[in-house]
Amino acid sequence: MTRVQQEKVYEGVLYQLKSYIEENQLKPGDKLPSERELSEQLNVGRSSIREAFRAMELLGLIETRRGEGTFMRAYRPYHMVELLSNFLLNETRTKEELMTAKQMIEKEVLLIVKGKLSDHQFTEIRKILKNHPSGERHQHLFQYFFEIGDQPLLLSMWQFISGFTHTVHNIHYEDEWYEEMLKALERREALEILQLFR
Repeated sequence: MTRVQQEKVYEGVLYQLKSYIEENQLKPGDKLPSERELSEQLNVGRSSIREAFRAMELLGLIETRRGEGTFMRAYRPYHMVELLSNFLLNETRTKEELMTAKQMIEKEVLLIVKGKLSDHQFTEIRKILKNHPSGERHQHLFQYFFEIGDQPLLLSMWQFISGFTHTVHNIHYEDEWYEEMLKALERREALEILQLFR
């Protein structure tokens, strides 16, 4: 088999595994069938399954526990970010563009949820700000905004870009920034939201 043919088989196995995971609605913590079982179910060689597992493990999608089997993991975009950042982020311009892209997405989700937040949701926002340490609250807060705004694609983009950005920028938000953000949301003021990211 040529290298091109091998790559096509490998890509096909990855696609079949993705379909299998979706069809069976596997969640983080769920166990995958063994290499032998998947080989029989997908009608491909065990070596192809093994290679696909290796790639998925590198991406942080699955984990193999010795003596127990292979399990689904929660997708963590930061894992791949750490592997790639040293290769991709050598240029200063790229670093600045990452910060701009991160802020653009954050602005967008705040504008989306502006005017839609209930009293209960404002209470939840205040709880997030109060109960999470400063290094984590921004992540939890904006994840909540993406959920409220029903924007899963924007969330995925933001997680990926934000992960890269944090590898090259030391980002810190003061308490005052969050207070201003809350006021802008309460007043439903688009201009005040935009001014947060000056």
